[in-house]
Amino acid sequence: MTAIIRGSQPLIAFQGERGAFSEEAARKLLGARIQVLPCPRFEDVFRSLKEGRASGAVVPIENTLAGSVHENYDHLVTYNFPIMAETSVRIVHNLIAPKGVKFSQVRRVFSHPVALNQCLDFFAANPQMERTPFYDTAGSVKMLAEERLTDAAGIASAVAAEIYGARILRRSIESDRQNFTRFFLLRTPAFARRHPIRADANPLWKTSLVFSTRNTPGALFRALSAFALRDLNLTKIESRPLRGKPWEYLFYVDFQGRVDAPNVRNALRHVEELADFMRVLGCYPKGA
Repeated sequence: MTAIIRGSQPLIAFQGERGAFSEEAARKLLGARIQVLPCPRFEDVFRSLKEGRASGAVVPIENTLAGSVHENYDHLVTYNFPIMAETSVRIVHNLIAPKGVKFSQVRRVFSHPVALNQCLDFFAANPQMERTPFYDTAGSVKMLAEERLTDAAGIASAVAAEIYGARILRRSIESDRQNFTRFFLLRTPAFARRHPIRADANPLWKTSLVFSTRNTPGALFRALSAFALRDLNLTKIESRPLRGKPWEYLFYVDFQGRVDAPNVRNALRHVEELADFMRVLGCYPKGA
């Protein structure tokens, strides 16, 4: 089944309801006119690409406060869709309620548990409000709009307030303003042909790969030395359990450089000689 590209705009899958921070990242990467396909779970996002129901996907990979999204690291290997681009979104949590609901009326606040925990200073200053976990940030605003609750609010992005016709009661209530999430844009072959990333769009490029090494002394050190010997800057390293081999691991590495550069080609050949398994996950412009 071929991937869907409606008109000139790609159909982009993401996890969550309309107005999720993933949709904000998709707009940042591809423009406000994109068409979107909200999915309940991260695996549904990847399946939508595999089954041709979407032409691209935007998935979070790490947050500066909550850390890595481990599930998506696993899906990158399982589904093998190349990374096309990256971007970072500052996570601005807003207190949002249906129109007509005043701040003084709010007694319950719904949102994803991570979002609630990132606004603890706000709740400390407003003890009359009860934190109520919900499956999704934007989904909490959607629920409030549908059920017309008059004593409740949600915590979500400004885009969610726009989509569901709600009102922002308090802006930027997160405790730590240095709260950013990094997102990957994944692609199908059809999407890549229709929406190529220009080589001159950004002079700085990054490459992501995954590999495993033999469980022997110094194996990981030797693999990583392939980058140090060629002055390649590692920007991220993450380990994940290697399924079927208890206490062995896959290593995910991001570094600055393009796969067609001579020093990068040599480094990848070096790692491949040492690794039991290696795959380049993508080469893409460094995101803002």
